[in-house]
Amino acid sequence: MVPEITPGPEISATRAAGRRPAWSMQLSLPNLITLARLLSVPLAIWLILHDRYGTAFWILIAAGLSDGLDGYIAKRFDRRTRLGALLDPIADKALLVGVYVTLGIAGQLPHWLVILVVLRDVLILGGFALIQATTAPQRLGPLFVSKVNTSVQIALVGFVLARLGLGIDEDTVTGILIAAAAVTTVLSGLSYLVRWTLILTRSGQAW
Repeated sequence: MVPEITPGPEISATRAAGRRPAWSMQLSLPNLITLARLLSVPLAIWLILHDRYGTAFWILIAAGLSDGLDGYIAKRFDRRTRLGALLDPIADKALLVGVYVTLGIAGQLPHWLVILVVLRDVLILGGFALIQATTAPQRLGPLFVSKVNTSVQIALVGFVLARLGLGIDEDTVTGILIAAAAVTTVLSGLSYLVRWTLILTRSGQAW
């Protein structure tokens, strides 16, 4: 049961002006869906560690559907917020990296691939933080190769979980996806390294 909250003068004024208060916009439906996806990360990790791959597969599918759903609602009904823009990539990355590391611990993915995936993400996050700290703040969208890499990474863990949990026996496809994930991860990491270098070089020339 939610306790009744008496609106303060600032909220009353906001309502009188026909605008939604800031806290209601932050706690929008898309943000709640994203938060639920973030909270599913420890559940997915626990399921994999206890060999419940089938359930973990469906958690991954549900997370993918929720990612599309919260984005659609946010754009269709104008519920985009700064909190959502921050939470959405964090939830996606936490789930993907968490599943990769756990599958590596469980011996279902090669350790070298898990290390590549984690190092690539560390490179991207570290480079982004460095750029924002040393240059003028700027919006940097994902590279095309990065989008391809993310799709391949998702396809790999999805297929591995389906193979283990649903009884799909196809090692050849797994090997192809592992190779594709490794190649696109390296290409993506190098592409971002080039991007960060160019931005820092141009910033240095400006000074």
